[in-house]
Amino acid sequence: MPEQTKSATVLDRILDARRASVAHRKRVLPEAALRMGVKNGTPVRDFAAALSRPHAVNIITELKKASPSRGLIREDFHPKELAPLLEKAGAAALSVLTEEEFFQGAAKDLREARKATAIPVLRKDFIVDAWQVWESRAIDADSFLLIVAALTDAALAEFLALGRELGMEPLVEVHTREELDRAVAAGALIIGVNNRNLRTLEVNVQASFDLVSLIPEQCIAVCESGIRDASEIAQLRAAGFDAFLIGEHLMSQADPAAALSTLLAGKT
Repeated sequence: MPEQTKSATVLDRILDARRASVAHRKRVLPEAALRMGVKNGTPVRDFAAALSRPHAVNIITELKKASPSRGLIREDFHPKELAPLLEKAGAAALSVLTEEEFFQGAAKDLREARKATAIPVLRKDFIVDAWQVWESRAIDADSFLLIVAALTDAALAEFLALGRELGMEPLVEVHTREELDRAVAAGALIIGVNNRNLRTLEVNVQASFDLVSLIPEQCIAVCESGIRDASEIAQLRAAGFDAFLIGEHLMSQADPAAALSTLLAGKT
């Protein structure tokens, strides 16, 4: 095995697989066809507004079947059934994994979840090509994830601009001070701090506390990963976060909607 392959991080492996997948899919479905799908799509729901409701605990509930760190999280995974229950329980928005190989996601999961609800839906994936931005709108996503660690400054700026052209404000994810500086320089308006290091998969909520004061006041600050109880949410809100993306904790519960209600009620 080549040394570069042996030393590749989890993020490297996911990105390599995603680039190969996108290259194949672009040959099967040209961008021109995606643009037609966008023209015939549903109106975009306001993701930014959903995350900035005043005096509310704004939780983006993530529909995730599996992950590289946990393996299978939820065997009984039916987005069209889970989504409306989570909306009724108080989710501000939904996040749906669409990456197939490492997270066992699918574009149809997002379509089903969005069709079953009235709240905005974020496409959670590894965007490495403008084609995927067009695809995100074609499958009716209202926003999409951009991971700063996975993109050059030029690509980050390009995908931000294209998302806005399509009416979608992306969630721009960072993990370090350097990545946060790059996100701000690119003009990101929704900035998420991922407490999970995508290169090692280790989780440390301290990353959010370290970075939140550096997020510009005009930006929407989102805390991602590792949140498990209402007391953590209260501390993170006091520190300055506007919204919280929670996936594994809820998806691993027998009743994710009831678990979400408990968090929103301020119970641990």
